[in-house]
Amino acid sequence: MADNTRLYDLTLVLSAAAEDDRRAKIVADATAQIEAGGGSVQRQDDWHTRPLAYEIAHQSEGEYHLIQFTGPTAVLDALSHSLRIDDAVLRFRIIRVVPGTPPAPDSPPPVLTGSAAGASPAHSGASEAPPPIER
Repeated sequence: MADNTRLYDLTLVLSAAAEDDRRAKIVADATAQIEAGGGSVQRQDDWHTRPLAYEIAHQSEGEYHLIQFTGPTAVLDALSHSLRIDDAVLRFRIIRVVPGTPPAPDSPPPVLTGSAAGASPAHSGASEAPPPIER
């Protein structure tokens, strides 16, 4: 029978309002659940508190974590269930890493804030009025 362990990326967004101990326990429980299900954690990155693109549960910031792991597909259901029922988990996503996918970055992605997120360098100054609509 073929080996059914695959490489996955788990991205967690935890509530910044939750206590530090609780956020650490969620990450520790997720890694323990992966290992108990026959998987192994390959990489674990803490991307710290970052602004959210939009509010989730009336919160504008979240603590981001990336856990890269290998394991059988059976571990995904149990892991998803435990993360889904925890109120301190704002969002999570488990993605299978397919061959040819570039490796995860060595450092957290840059934080884009306010007008820097959508403005181009040429238009970062005063805003221009939109052109009139002809009817």
